[in-house]
Amino acid sequence: DWNKYNQTHYDFDSPPPKVIQGYKFTIFYPDLIDKNVTPRYVMEASGDSQEFVIIRFTAGPPYEDLAFKIINKEWDVNRKSGFRSVFERGVLQLHFNFKRSFYRR
Repeated sequence: DWNKYNQTHYDFDSPPPKVIQGYKFTIFYPDLIDKNVTPRYVMEASGDSQEFVIIRFTAGPPYEDLAFKIINKEWDVNRKSGFRSVFERGVLQLHFNFKRSFYRR
């Protein structure tokens, strides 16, 4: 992100550090036994630090749970900011960005 602060302090030879702005999960469940039950996700605390959380996706038989370790930041749940939580045609989509913190002097 080449904002004014990064333009002043960095260049293309030494770019600013990478920052995770959000996540996109697209999980396919083509063989669900009960098609009426929507898969869900749950946030769990990570045992090692407060910096991370575990997001666990649960769908039911014949699938086992999926778990990912992600950064623990506040989500921007505005649809215009890219939030999407949809299950249709056997595909669960969860897209979210983190709330942005703006640079101030």
